[in-house]
Amino acid sequence: MKTRAVVIGCGHYLPARVVENAEFEKTLETDDAWIKSRSGIERRHFAADGETTSSMATSAAQAALKDAGLTPDDVDAIVVATSTPDLTFPSAATMVQAQLGMTSGFAFDIQAVCAGFVYALSNANALIVSGQAKRVLVIGAETFSRIMDWTDRSTCVLFGDGAGAVLLEAREGEGTSADQGILATDLNSDGRYRELLYVDGGTSTGTTGYLRMQGNQVFRHAVEKLAATANTAMERAGVSADDVDWIVPHQANIRIIQGTAKKLNLPMEQVVVTVQDHGNTSAASIPLALSVGRARGDIKDGDLVVTEAIGGGLAWGAVVLRW
Repeated sequence: MKTRAVVIGCGHYLPARVVENAEFEKTLETDDAWIKSRSGIERRHFAADGETTSSMATSAAQAALKDAGLTPDDVDAIVVATSTPDLTFPSAATMVQAQLGMTSGFAFDIQAVCAGFVYALSNANALIVSGQAKRVLVIGAETFSRIMDWTDRSTCVLFGDGAGAVLLEAREGEGTSADQGILATDLNSDGRYRELLYVDGGTSTGTTGYLRMQGNQVFRHAVEKLAATANTAMERAGVSADDVDWIVPHQANIRIIQGTAKKLNLPMEQVVVTVQDHGNTSAASIPLALSVGRARGDIKDGDLVVTEAIGGGLAWGAVVLRW
C-alpha cells in the first residue's frame, strides 16, 4: 500500500470584468487579430477595485470545498501559489485561512511564477505522503493586472486575473500507476535566465515594479523544457503518452501549448485549452483549466492527467495525476 494525494474537489473564481482584445485598441497600437494570432487570447478577466489575490483565492477555495462536500474545519493546510500577494507579508495563504474561518492547521505561499501551481501541488503531495497533513487546499491565484506596464503592448495584452483551487486528500493506493492521485512530479529551475521574465521592482528598488519579458526567448525555452519535464514525470509515474487522457498545460500562449502537445505526440483534442478566455493567469492558469475542464465534463474520474508549466526564474515542472 502507498499513500496518495487524491483530488477530491476543485473550483475556480474569475472576476466579473471581462476585457476583450478590442479594448486595447483604444490605447495601444494593436488590434484583436494581432493579439489572437500571436497568443490565441481573445479576452481576459481583470479584478475590480478592492478585489485581491486572497479574496479570489478564498472564493476558489470555497468552490473546491463545496465540490468535495467538506468545510474549512476538515482542512489541515493551505498552500497558495502566487507572485502577486496582497502584501509583501503576511502570506496570502494565511489571509485565505482567516477568510475561510479556519483557526487551526497551517498556511503558506509558494512563489514560482507561472510554474507556481505545479510547485505547490508537488509540495502539498509531499506533506500528505509524509503524513504531515491529511487534507490540503492547493490554490493558484493572481492579480497580474496590477503589475502591467500599460504602454508595453508586447506584455500587457497577455495577462489576466483569477484563481483556481483543488482539495487533496490522503488515500491509500496499491502503489501502481493505476492508483488515483498524484503519481509523480518533476521540478526544475535555472536562475541564469532571470532576465527573460521578471518584475523590475521589490525591496531592491523600493517600487512595486512592472512585468518585463523577452517573449521570443521565453518561447524558445518553453516548448523544449515543458515536453522534457512532462516526459520525466510520466517516466517516474510508469506511464507513457499513450496512457494520457488529458494534458492540462499552463495557459500562456496557444503556440506553446500546440508545440508541447506535438512534441509529446498528443492531439490537441486531448488538451484542455482556456487561454482564449482567461489569458495568462500565471499560477492560477492550471487550476482554472482543471476546474473548467472538470465542469465541462472533459476530465472524468479515473482519467490520467499531465500538467506542466514554465515561468520566471526560469522555473518549470510537471505533475502526473489520476483523477
